[in-house]
Amino acid sequence: MGLEQKFQEYFAGLDRAGNKDRCYLCCRTPAEVKRFFGFGEDGTPLQAAEFGLEDVVLEELDVMSYRGVRPVCAVCQLNLDGIFLLGEHEVVRELHGEMEYARDRLWPDPPPSPP
Repeated sequence: MGLEQKFQEYFAGLDRAGNKDRCYLCCRTPAEVKRFFGFGEDGTPLQAAEFGLEDVVLEELDVMSYRGVRPVCAVCQLNLDGIFLLGEHEVVRELHGEMEYARDRLWPDPPPSPP
């Protein structure tokens, strides 16, 4: 994919997200996602000497996808992949329904107001 096309995807994704360069689900920035995986913003490992890593670089710096309806990060994609691999996707759908339609049941009642 050409650089111009990548820029077009990036800016179109930002437009759909209200110009927020963050994961729609977890709100991590691209730099935070790289740090989560143990890399600096330039793609080099943060603790290479400590773990004995040599010549390790995050070659593709694309840790965010801007192709969907909202930006999503690689961490959230891996979490979703794990949920599906464990066969828990029906539980997530059920939880989504509870959060949308029965949220009062999920959270404790607020404390009573003082008289």
